[in-house]
Amino acid sequence: MKKDYRKAMPILPIRTVMQITNLSARQIRYYEEHELVEPMRTDGNRRLFSLQNVDELLEIQELLEEGVNIAGIKKVFALKRTSNSHTYRGKTISNGELRAIVLREMQALS
Repeated sequence: MKKDYRKAMPILPIRTVMQITNLSARQIRYYEEHELVEPMRTDGNRRLFSLQNVDELLEIQELLEEGVNIAGIKKVFALKRTSNSHTYRGKTISNGELRAIVLREMQALS
């Protein structure tokens, strides 16, 4: 539990997150607007990100590179938030397998 708590501590300013992820401030704000990442706000309204937020941003990048659009990414994140273990057709699957399934479904819709 301590490990999860430390990963959730908001300690990184947006400039540092930009350097870690190679995303622009505008891209990060866009993902925040779409509720894909939720940084904490200080009393001065500055964003502070956790390591968990950085992981989410990196996952967004991976999904986009795989061809998943924002709607698909929202579905993946919604599934992740409801359960840490996923099932598909009665079988427990990993996050990577879940992303692959969503990617195939999104490509089938295109």
